[in-house]
Amino acid sequence: MIVLAIVAALIGPLWTSDDDSATSTSSSSSTTPTTSAPPTTVAASVKGKPCVATADPLPEGAPAVDVQTGPPPTTLVKKDIEVGDGAVVAADAQLTVDYIGVACSTGKIFDSSYSRGEPASFALNEVIAGWTQGITGMKVGGTRLLGIPSDLAYGVDGRAPDIAPDEALWFVVHIVNAT
Repeated sequence: MIVLAIVAALIGPLWTSDDDSATSTSSSSSTTPTTSAPPTTVAASVKGKPCVATADPLPEGAPAVDVQTGPPPTTLVKKDIEVGDGAVVAADAQLTVDYIGVACSTGKIFDSSYSRGEPASFALNEVIAGWTQGITGMKVGGTRLLGIPSDLAYGVDGRAPDIAPDEALWFVVHIVNAT
C-alpha cells in the first residue's frame, strides 16, 4: 500500500476537472479520466544537415555572423574577429558579453543580447561546453566567432523551440567584462 501511494504521488492524479474556473457557482464538478499527458511534438534531428547563411535580419547594433556554410562543424571553431586588450578570461569567470547566435541548419537567429538592448551576465562554467571552451583564454574587449558542434551545444535534445536536436550553432561573442 505504501508503494502504491508513492507511485501515485510521483505520477500525479489520473483525473482532472473539466472546470477549473474560480468563479464557478456549481457545487458539483465533472471529472474526466486522463491516461497520459497531451502529445508533444518532438523536433526532428538535423544531424548532418548543412549550415546555411544567416537568414534573419540582424538586431540593431549586432555584428554579422559569418556562418561557414556547408557541413556543420564537428569540432569547435574559434576565429578571433578582434583580439581584446583586457584581462584574460578564465574558465570560471563571471562574464558580461554581447552575443548573437544562429542555428546552423536554418540560419535563424535564435538568441541575441542585442535584441534585448543590454549585455548578458553569467558564469562561464554554467553555460554550454562550446562557450566554456571557446571563450576561455579570450581577452576582455575581444570579439570571436564560434562554430559549435551539437555535442558541445544542446546535443540530441536540442532546445525547443528554436534549436533542433543535433543542431550545430554559430555565435559572435564580444567580451564586455570578466571578473
